[in-house]
Amino acid sequence: MPELPEVETIRCGIEPHVVKKTVDHVRIHNGSLRWPVAEALIEVLPGQKVNSVKRRSKYLLFTCDHGTLIVHLGMTGHLRLTSHSDARRKHDHVEIVFTDGSALCYNDSRRFGAILWTENDPLEHVRLVDLGPEPFSPEFNAAYLYQMSRGRKVAVKTFLMNAHVVVGVGNIYASEALFRAGITPARPAGNVCKVDYERLVQSVIEILKEAIAAGGTTIRDFSDSEGRPGYFKQQLCVYGRAGQKCVSCETLIKQIKLGQRSTYYCPVCQK
Repeated sequence: MPELPEVETIRCGIEPHVVKKTVDHVRIHNGSLRWPVAEALIEVLPGQKVNSVKRRSKYLLFTCDHGTLIVHLGMTGHLRLTSHSDARRKHDHVEIVFTDGSALCYNDSRRFGAILWTENDPLEHVRLVDLGPEPFSPEFNAAYLYQMSRGRKVAVKTFLMNAHVVVGVGNIYASEALFRAGITPARPAGNVCKVDYERLVQSVIEILKEAIAAGGTTIRDFSDSEGRPGYFKQQLCVYGRAGQKCVSCETLIKQIKLGQRSTYYCPVCQK
């Protein structure tokens, strides 16, 4: 599933190619995504200009003249910049064609993504309103995590991946951040002290920034807006490295299950 760095990479790649362009028409080939694509887009979007492309959590927000298109890539969704005359590919579900002949195409083999429309504040949309702070925002800090975690028995990795606590810290990045912070992923969140949360916050920010700079992580169907895979996978220290030597102490990396997710850690470096 594309995570925050992958979505941010896509946003940065797409934005200069769609901003200031005017929609000519919309084609909905298959509107049966996670939530049905509104047929009204065919009537509403033409004539509107895309003014910006922003991100909230893993949602892309295409701000138009009279509303916002909210796009979530789900597990296998991706956006492709193309021409309206290019042949339609299998699993191409929605095309937004601009007046200059270029097009933005949404492709999703499993159809777990979403394309939503709102004429109100997108941050108040039902899918976004209850999300936690962005990891790069001032609100995401050690004092906040410490307060939110008091009395919580859930594993700190599961706690960190909760989008109501903080957005965008997926399975890979949670594993990597906990390794860098020296915190074992199974430790109850309520037992993590504020000093440890200070290290964890810094690690999350560093890991996500490094992943964005590297173009994301090569997982499943992720590619950037030009179809290139991400390259952060080359820098992973624990994720997917069960049985291999720790990059710091050479102890073998262990793999466990937390919240039905594969979790990797070093039993020596992480306490």
